[in-house]
Amino acid sequence: MNGKIVGGSIVLSALLAGGAIYYLQEYAFYQTVAFTPGDEIALTALVSGEPEPIPVEDLQGIDATSSPLRFRACFTTPITQPTLTEGFVVYDKAEPLNAPAWFDCFDAARIGAALQTGEAIAFLGQAEIAPQIDRVIAVFADGRAYAWHQVNPDAVGE
Repeated sequence: MNGKIVGGSIVLSALLAGGAIYYLQEYAFYQTVAFTPGDEIALTALVSGEPEPIPVEDLQGIDATSSPLRFRACFTTPITQPTLTEGFVVYDKAEPLNAPAWFDCFDAARIGAALQTGEAIAFLGQAEIAPQIDRVIAVFADGRAYAWHQVNPDAVGE
């Protein structure tokens, strides 16, 4: 009988810990981003090397203070891919990170596949938005766009 109680306690503890870890990873700490009007999303210009705001619509984003890598945003832009490639820095090593399942506008696997096929083009939003972290913006031909933070590829291995 004592073995059942001990075993049951271990299983119950594991289930509670698993549930808590899932909640902390998927829901806790995230909050809606309050973007500054007119300065919502910026791309790094080829000429100046500085981030410049671009026009966006239907912007929604999330972030968390627990990690600089938790930022995600979805939006549309009227600027075409050819115009963007002429004026802004292309980001060659873009790797979108998964978003919480409830933030369903951001699908990292679909964005990553589109970047590999050339359907989407990644741009540097802002280098070193946090130490060793870059903001990356992926833009599709139809104007859909997505933003996330990722570890600067040049910082890996330092």
